[in-house]
Amino acid sequence: MSTAELHTLTGAYALHALPDSERQEFERHLADCEACAQEVRELSATAARLGLAVAETPPRDLRARVLREITTVRQETPATHGRRERTGGGGRAKRWYAYALAACVAAAAAFGGVAVWQNRLAQDARQEANQAQRQNEQLAQVLSAPDAKTSSGELTGGARGTVVVSQSRNRAVFLASGMERPPSGKVYQLWFNDEGTMRSAGLMDLRASDDAVLLDGPVDRASGMGITVEPAGGSAEPTSSPVALMDFPTA
Repeated sequence: MSTAELHTLTGAYALHALPDSERQEFERHLADCEACAQEVRELSATAARLGLAVAETPPRDLRARVLREITTVRQETPATHGRRERTGGGGRAKRWYAYALAACVAAAAAFGGVAVWQNRLAQDARQEANQAQRQNEQLAQVLSAPDAKTSSGELTGGARGTVVVSQSRNRAVFLASGMERPPSGKVYQLWFNDEGTMRSAGLMDLRASDDAVLLDGPVDRASGMGITVEPAGGSAEPTSSPVALMDFPTA
């Protein structure tokens, strides 16, 4: 491949779109061509910034379409010894160069957006897994605490509930059995009973209505707990009659 042809590969190289043979040849050229090296750095930085701003999944055929367009144009030969080579078609070359650069940037934005989107999904999944692991550890600590005390009772609809309280951990766990799923658009919300004032203790997972739930927040001076049916997302205070009221164990 001639030197002039190598000069045209900066955009494709910045997008990791070169086959291995051309990439290796271009990297050897890059080590001796400061103009191409500078252009690659600028294109890579632009692609990275655009990628961070994109959160939508691009069309499946975008990559192939952009790469086909890139192959039909040539970039202007970069400066040599600080000056551009003068040709009779300089204006046309600059226009084609701008078009090729725009195509590269568009592809970079799309490909970068997919990578960022996938990375965000992975980060969200890791955060959810870490949070679930911490809650499970805290739940196990309450259930296995030496001072853990339990109290059980019947709930609405024939369900049964058990609450476990550890004063040393200052936390409580609620275990449900046979609870019906709440109506569509509703959720079960747990409450601490602070001497008659209800304090939110989190929401029950609709997928785990027969599971143990770590109440959100410290027990402090709460003497019991309640459960109400609330709009999805929960409420700042109860908006319906409780489906369950349970006192915390005292002995």
